[in-house]
Order: sequence, then C-alpha cells, then structure tokens
Amino acid sequence: MDNNLHSSGAQADRPAAAYRLGLYEKSMPGGLPFERMFREAKSAGYDFLEISIDETDGRLARLDWGDAEFHALLEARERAGLGVETMCLSGHRRFPLGDPDPQGRARGIEILGKAIRFASRAGIRIVQLAGYDVYYKEHTEETERLFAEGLALGCRMAAAYGVALGFETMETPFMDTVAKARAWVDRVGSPYLMIYPDSGNLWNAAALGGADPLADLEAGRGRILALHLKETKPGRYREVPYGQGHVDFARLIPKALDLGVRLFNAEFWHDPQTDWQEALRANAAFLRGHFPKK
Repeated sequence: MDNNLHSSGAQADRPAAAYRLGLYEKSMPGGLPFERMFREAKSAGYDFLEISIDETDGRLARLDWGDAEFHALLEARERAGLGVETMCLSGHRRFPLGDPDPQGRARGIEILGKAIRFASRAGIRIVQLAGYDVYYKEHTEETERLFAEGLALGCRMAAAYGVALGFETMETPFMDTVAKARAWVDRVGSPYLMIYPDSGNLWNAAALGGADPLADLEAGRGRILALHLKETKPGRYREVPYGQGHVDFARLIPKALDLGVRLFNAEFWHDPQTDWQEALRANAAFLRGHFPKK
C-alpha cells in the first residue's frame, strides 16, 4: 500500500500535492514506538515523519536493523497510514567524513553507506546530510579534502540506491549558507546531491553577516529538495518556540514555494515542561497558517 494514499484532515482541506509538511521525530518524547509516533503526527496534522539518526549510540544502532525491525516499521506505517519519508543524518558530528583520523573517517563513511541502504529499504526519499567536514576538530585544508573524497563516495552509493542526499545548512562557517552548499553541489556534480536548508540556521548566518536570508535561499534555485522550518534567535540555534525568534516565516514560505519547494519539515524539540501533544498541534497550525490557502 502506498503511504501517500492516506490523508490527514489537514491534507483533505487543501489541494492535492500543494505542499506537504513533515514532523521531526525529536519533537516527541524519546522511546515512543514508531506506530505511536506515526499516529500522533497524523492526528496533529502532519503528513510524514522525519527520522533522526544522530550521534548517540542508540540511534546509530538503527542502521544495523535486521529483517524483523524493518518489517515492524513497515507494518506500523501501514496501520497508522503515515510513515517515515526523510532522514536527518546528524551522526556525522561524531564521525565526520573529513576526520583526519582514519578510523573515525572510515566510521563516517560506513554510517553514510548504511544510512543510504536503510533509506532505500524503509522507503525514505531524502537523507539530510550535515554540512560539516569536521565538528569537534579544527577545519583545515586536509579535512576539506577528505570531506570531498568521502562525499564523492557517498554520492556514488546514493546513485546506486536511488536515494537523494541534501545538505543541511549548519551553524558553523563551513556551510552555514545555501550559497556555500550550492558551491559544493556544483563541485560534486551529482544529481543525487542537492540542498535541504535549515531556515533557522540561515537567519542566524544572515544576522552574523548582515545579509538577506531570502537572497541566500535564491542561490539554491533548482537545487533545493526540501526545507526545515525551524525557529532561532541570533546566537541560539535550537529550542526556540515558533513566533519567539527572528525567522520571518511570512516571507520565507512564499519564497520557498516560488523556488519550487513543496516538501517541508517542522523541526522543533520535545519540551518535557509542556503538553507535547498540544505543541504538535499548535506548531502545525502556526506553520500551515503561513502557506497560501489555495
């Protein structure tokens, strides 16, 4: 059964394929079964879930799933009528492709290969890559060269499995803008490497450099797969509630639509001090309120 044949109430209220809004896994309490996450996301008005493969041992271990775990995931998707369609692969913070340590670099390449195969098997269309050559170590010409080598290998693997890779714009100078991500996309020249920007990080980068974030977004025209809708404040990159930061969603979303973006993901984090289910609903309503009604 095609997961896209199911529709939430929010989907039923707008034209087919006008746009789709996903939900970041970490917006819910850790440890929830996938079927529960699928049902909560659907009930709150989202169209799909974005899975997190971060630098923790527990989430990296997902990449070693066997038949039983995949079968359970796919069955949960069918029962809930909503599933995983994108992956946020941030495990490269710990094991970066540009690591000058051969063991760490080999682990980073292994993680990328396993993530691509996981995506292919789970029906995930896009793997979001962190735009770091290294994170916990110092950037050098060597780390950039090694990153380029690992990235080229990853693009060949992605092509073999038909999975798209998209650079996330980050909070470090190496790749904090769409223009920088576009330069890497053009340098590699693979149809399986594009850009999956983070709105909050773009606004912070623009604040640091005095630039217009929408002009930067324009630099990705024709190369943007999807967009993370995240709120930030200058110098603060996460856990800022929507409407309490400086991201101008009223300008951002129409611009993204003009660029041809139709896949969006709500990126926010679970706050144990709040009613998380109500937060899911409220954030969906906030974001959808910035999209055209027709």
